[in-house]
Parts: sequence; structure tokens; C-alpha cells
Amino acid sequence: MISTKGRYALRIMIDLAQNGENGNVALKDIAERQHISKKYLEIIVRNLVKSGMIEGVSGKGGGYKLCRRPDEYTVFEIIEVMEGTLAPVACLEDNAWECPLASDCHTLPLWKEYYQLTHDFFSGKSLSDLI
Repeated sequence: MISTKGRYALRIMIDLAQNGENGNVALKDIAERQHISKKYLEIIVRNLVKSGMIEGVSGKGGGYKLCRRPDEYTVFEIIEVMEGTLAPVACLEDNAWECPLASDCHTLPLWKEYYQLTHDFFSGKSLSDLI
């Protein structure tokens, strides 16, 4: 399940793409447009800044803006920044330990297929597709 942080991160990124063409976008404006508490948005944008997806500027005229063009962001990478891995089982995560049961696991092909479908679906959608 995608948490509110993941869903709200997408909404923030969409808002920045739609409203950031003339410079920085104030968090209070995003909060008002998206009907999300500014306090909660602060937590989310901190992760987006830390990941290098957006940048923030303090002071007069400050706010947030995208670091790249909207078509250069995938929904997958935005969600993964907030949620962590979307792998359905631990053995499919990046840098996962070698499972001694993998060769005999009857469910592993199911999980691989599910993860591939999820990855391909969200990776095939860019931020600009959502605008």
C-alpha cells in the first residue's frame, strides 16, 4: 500500500510542476491548494530535498522548485523516495541477501512478476503525464 507520504509527495511534485514556472513555490501555497497541513508537507519536502528531487530557498521569494523538467521524473522514483523499496518481498530488494530457499521457492516467480508489473507501470508514468 502506498502511504499518505507517497501520495502527497506526488501531489507536491505535480503542484510544483504546475506552479513553479515563474520561480519558487511557497509551501503555504501548496498546502492551501492541496488541502494538506503545512506541518505535514514540511516532513515530506524535507525528504524530497534530501533526495535531490526538489530544492528549497529560504527567505523572501523563497519556496521550492523542481530540480529537473517534469518529464524527467518517474512516478516510481517519487514514490520510492517516500516509501522505500516497492519490492513485495525482502529477497527482491536491492542488495538483498542471497536466500537459501530461492531455487526451491514456488512463490518467488509470482513475487518477481508482481514487482516487475509494479515497477514497469510506475516507471512508465512521468510527472508530466500526471499534469
